[in-house]
Amino acid sequence: MGCIALLFLSSVILGLSVAIPIGPISVEMIRQGLKRGFFHGWIVGLGGMTVDVIMMVLLYFGASAIMMTPVIQQTMWVIGAIFLFYVGYGSIKEASGIHAGEDGYEKKTWLSSYKNGFLVAVSPGNVIFWLSVFGTLLADKLGNPDKHHFAMMAFGVICGILIHDIALMLLVTYARKLLNGQWIKRVSVCAGLALMGFGGMFVWKFIHSL
Repeated sequence: MGCIALLFLSSVILGLSVAIPIGPISVEMIRQGLKRGFFHGWIVGLGGMTVDVIMMVLLYFGASAIMMTPVIQQTMWVIGAIFLFYVGYGSIKEASGIHAGEDGYEKKTWLSSYKNGFLVAVSPGNVIFWLSVFGTLLADKLGNPDKHHFAMMAFGVICGILIHDIALMLLVTYARKLLNGQWIKRVSVCAGLALMGFGGMFVWKFIHSL
């Protein structure tokens, strides 16, 4: 029991450590959280986490070789770049909305926020990350009849990411109360530029892979 608890705790810490660096998902969460509130930002994170879970399942069942083929990676770079440019442009275009929920500001459903998080998380970088995190466990799983070891670490990593997402959205919700409309507009523009910057990086990765 002690070993399982230690494994879970270390996995939670791993999940926190990989979620803290700012990436496209965090930028989109902050953008949606400032403009539409806690739950829209958090649901963006859930969309990204869905991709993480899918990656874990695919890797567990041996899909790593297929996911690492050049054609699949190049396709994901292109899809990821297109959607990041799309979301980034939309963020800049919508920056005229002063504050979430005000008249004249376009309201969006939680499903739309979830979709944004899911599509922003699609990239070969995500695949490479999960291969590196779970490479040892995958090797261990092949020789270990007990599957609970892998499941416990996967669950711990997801819990760590979930804790990060909730903490980030609590901070964003607090900051949202302090910022006026002009500051939220500036943050939205900066977030859009950042997302488009990540899209440009994906394009460079695609060209470099040819």
